[in-house]
Amino acid sequence: MKTGGQLVVDALVANGVKRIACVPGESYLAVLDALYDTDIDVLVCRQEGGAAMMADAWGRLTGEPGICMVTRGPGATNASAGLHVARQDSIPMILFIGQVQSEAREREAFQEIEYRRAFTEVAKWVGEIDDPARIPEFVTRAFAVATSGRPGPVVLTLPEDMLTRSAEAPAAKAYQPVEGHPGPAQVKRLGEMLAAAKRPIAIIGGTRWTAESVADFQRFAERWKLPVGCSFRRQMLFDHLHPMYAGDVGIGINPALAKEIKEADLVLLLGGRFSEMPSSGYTLMDSPYPRQTLVHVYPDSSELGRVYRPELAIAASPNDFVAALEGLAPAGEPVWSERTEIMHAAYLKWSTPPETGPGAVQMGPIMNWIEANVPQDTIFTNGAGNYATWVHRFHRFRRFATQAAPASGSMGYGLPAAVAAKQLHPDREVICFAGDGCFLMHGQEFATAVRYRLPIITVVVNNGIYGTIRMHQEREYPGRVSATDLTNPDFAALARAYGGHGETVEKTEEFADAFLRARASGKPSIIEIKLDPEAITPTRTLSEIRNG
Repeated sequence: MKTGGQLVVDALVANGVKRIACVPGESYLAVLDALYDTDIDVLVCRQEGGAAMMADAWGRLTGEPGICMVTRGPGATNASAGLHVARQDSIPMILFIGQVQSEAREREAFQEIEYRRAFTEVAKWVGEIDDPARIPEFVTRAFAVATSGRPGPVVLTLPEDMLTRSAEAPAAKAYQPVEGHPGPAQVKRLGEMLAAAKRPIAIIGGTRWTAESVADFQRFAERWKLPVGCSFRRQMLFDHLHPMYAGDVGIGINPALAKEIKEADLVLLLGGRFSEMPSSGYTLMDSPYPRQTLVHVYPDSSELGRVYRPELAIAASPNDFVAALEGLAPAGEPVWSERTEIMHAAYLKWSTPPETGPGAVQMGPIMNWIEANVPQDTIFTNGAGNYATWVHRFHRFRRFATQAAPASGSMGYGLPAAVAAKQLHPDREVICFAGDGCFLMHGQEFATAVRYRLPIITVVVNNGIYGTIRMHQEREYPGRVSATDLTNPDFAALARAYGGHGETVEKTEEFADAFLRARASGKPSIIEIKLDPEAITPTRTLSEIRNG
């Protein structure tokens, strides 16, 4: 006989959980007590949205479900921001929510929410424990649902009395993710389609990749001299300096690459859904019938043909599909080899940052310095905003699992993700990029970094405005500024107040020394860059946008 709290924790251990992000609550004290006797690392966070985003980052970087625990009502609704990120980005995650006791259900008890109604839109499955003896079943099912097919978040609610009651239950066993394998005929057909093509391109994205499958696909691309683009905020899936790399596919795409995709005669879409952001607002391929011959490979069959009707649809994870390509090779030198070289050269030109711009701080030289002075396995995290363009366009990702950024465009993601990444990989450098607006969405998690001595380096690009919104505002309603100006703290002083290291950069040449001091401090650090708001994008000023 064990309590429900003990059964929950036993099931987590059986499923290989090593870390949990949480904000504690009295509704699940029995689980917290059971965790006391385990080796599971528990990161105590300062806001549930940040905790859920940490769990998302773990799932994003490992492929295993990130675990988050929060209390009922306000705690759960705060965490919903992280649920939305995980759902739209197809990240495996499990959110455990303390719930009111069973006898109080349906009375609108203190902080009660009906989670099936509240979270079905942003979770793959919402379950609630109604018998402590079924806890091993429910928890293992949560792991299987989160990881199989299209990965995503699962919500499991824990009524308080279910955690304190004792029950006899079978020992939990580890989950097994469901895999879909490509058939030999499908692989053969792909080879025939590639052999007949004149202007093919592969666009890779999504989740369910590993370092091994990324390397295997790179070898496949080499054999076929196949140009490869990475979907929006999935750049870590292909070495940017590899001669087959053509660039990132999404917001602010290189016009030369967009033209090549539109004029391609064969598109291999592997791992991603090619939704609004990666498809540049559904402009790169026509829906529902693309002009290009489309091969779509995705782990969830319900997504195949949902937006684009493929000529060849394959329900398989990237890992299994890439493994099946090992024996697939061209009969001779592909006719598009020169085109691939031209596309890579266009990417290199596009990803070279400008040296000048308005104001005393130039982000281009700063990005060049970062490229030359950080290891290839550095993990970059960010949230959403115009500042993120400097990372996505000008940082050249070289290795798998070096990027944690929300394709859903959620602000505030970068700092919690950096905390999670550093906890996961304490031996690797972790750099968070954030705007001033983005940082203060979850800036309190800097305290979490300080508490657990996680020396992340956070670069806050401070231009005193909600930059992306101001850019659109000046384009649509020029000169009529409304609700986009910000008043900010001294971010370097804020870092020191938390117990971290702080730097302020007001001139380009100050950045290198500031970064080196931050690195040498051994503390969580904030480097505040005071950027002229006119430098709204790498190539256009705010005034130019305002004036058309």
